[in-house]
Amino acid sequence: MAPPSIPVPKQEAPELTGQENPIVSRTRIRIAVSLFYFGQGLAFASWASRIPDIKAALHLSDAQLGTLLFALPVGQLVTMPLSGRLVTKYGSERVLRVAAPLYALVLTCIGLAGSAWQLGAALLAFGVVGNMCNIAVNTQGVAAEKMYGRSIMTSFHGAWSIAGFTGALIGLLMINLHVGPYAHFWIITVLVAANTWLNHRHLVQGVVTQPKKTGLFIKPDSTLFQLGVIGFCSMAAEGAMFDWSGVYFKDIVQAPQSLVVVGYASFMVMMALGRFIGDWAIRRIGRKTLLQISGCFIFMGMGISVLFPNIGAATAGFMLVGLGVACIVPSVYSAAGRNDKIPPGVALAMVSSVAYLGFLMGPPLIGYIAELASLRYSYAVIALAGLLITTMVSRTKVIRNGD
Repeated sequence: MAPPSIPVPKQEAPELTGQENPIVSRTRIRIAVSLFYFGQGLAFASWASRIPDIKAALHLSDAQLGTLLFALPVGQLVTMPLSGRLVTKYGSERVLRVAAPLYALVLTCIGLAGSAWQLGAALLAFGVVGNMCNIAVNTQGVAAEKMYGRSIMTSFHGAWSIAGFTGALIGLLMINLHVGPYAHFWIITVLVAANTWLNHRHLVQGVVTQPKKTGLFIKPDSTLFQLGVIGFCSMAAEGAMFDWSGVYFKDIVQAPQSLVVVGYASFMVMMALGRFIGDWAIRRIGRKTLLQISGCFIFMGMGISVLFPNIGAATAGFMLVGLGVACIVPSVYSAAGRNDKIPPGVALAMVSSVAYLGFLMGPPLIGYIAELASLRYSYAVIALAGLLITTMVSRTKVIRNGD
């Protein structure tokens, strides 16, 4: 998952004064921002790749793991107002150079957890710091995009997805080398700290501004709610892949220990590919058609993994799910930003609040269904979310092929 698209405060104006070659300068800035997306994705993927090991080490049931997984998105959700204020007051580049290594450092606390409550506390902190990273890096992404004068945001999220694939491969290597999660996470922390040190000077140096005060509540818009539900379904599927794909391969597919992360890796690499070709696909077949196909991919991918729980079929199914979720949330946010009744920032806040509930509620719900029946039934429910995406995209007028 790319980091969730989060509404950001008033954008920081890029400053390129003192640079003799602005083209080279903005290219270096784009690389630096991409690497911060990569670093954050690497840390998150490292946690996801070791969930089965941590679950086994703490002797957690599916329901217990589902409850603990709830702590991470809760930490992200409750920190949104604070993170926005920090970015507004101090600038995204300052917040990011502190939050990025701190995010990886908290990751080591997850590996150190020796009981369920310690894991829950570490995941809550992971969510809190992760949200600060999300808002800061998305603010950087928007500022860099303005500097270029064309859409490059998808490539940033593609960098996050590539990091997910890389993190899964590193996790596979650590498992085969019998390296525990704690030592594994410290290796990632060193890499993220080095990345921060090498690239923080090349972030967009913004002008710190104080946003205008606005009302806390604004009347909901029906079209924005529809977009939020589409995003909710997509992010529920992403949550199912991020938090449960390893457990699914271990318990349902019964893959060998050395291949447990194959499902997660196949999902991440296809999601990354989908994000890098997404703009091209939209130009070729239109945004509405692409999202209709995306919903069908989620349904088909989940369905294949449920009906044929073997390594080959489940891997192919997870690949389809990766392609399916790749462009949905970016397209939903793009459509929300074009709303002519509500300012773009407010519209994005409304849509993200609804959509992010999918990431918040999806993983715990999967755990509860798995406890009552089977993890296969949980994935069947997520498959139906893909059909709902296709149906709602077909009926909504705010997403069009001409966009």
